Amino acid sequence: MSVITELIRVEANGAISFGNYELDQKSKISDFEYNGDLYKVKTFKEITKLERNGMFAYESVPGTTVTNYKRTEDTVSFEAEGIADTQVIIGVEDDTEYSIIINGVKIDEFETNLSGKLVISLDLSEGKKATVTVEKL
Repeated sequence: MSVITELIRVEANGAISFGNYELDQKSKISDFEYNGDLYKVKTFKEITKLERNGMFAYESVPGTTVTNYKRTEDTVSFEAEGIADTQVIIGVEDDTEYSIIINGVKIDEFETNLSGKLVISLDLSEGKKATVTVEKL
């Protein structure tokens, strides 16, 4: 996998990809239109953030490159690549139960609180990616 030099793009399969963990300075793209929604990306080696219509969608510390990001009413799925163990926060519905699957293995089930955020730890290193699926129960 490689970084996203344009910071955010639409893939041939209809998913979006975003982020560049190789950047030394913060870079951002605002008002990227996709399927009627407006996305904003901020990224560099320390953090990657994605907002959808002004609302929190994704954040990683340190920064990541995310490919094949797909969001439906009940599922968020993506592949993440970075250079170190990474904490990812996903914005989903509040007070709702979700199943988290990493690299095809169901990790656990979690219920969100009023913030509607799920925190996921990923074991990443240079050239190693993780496939994540978050499913509403």
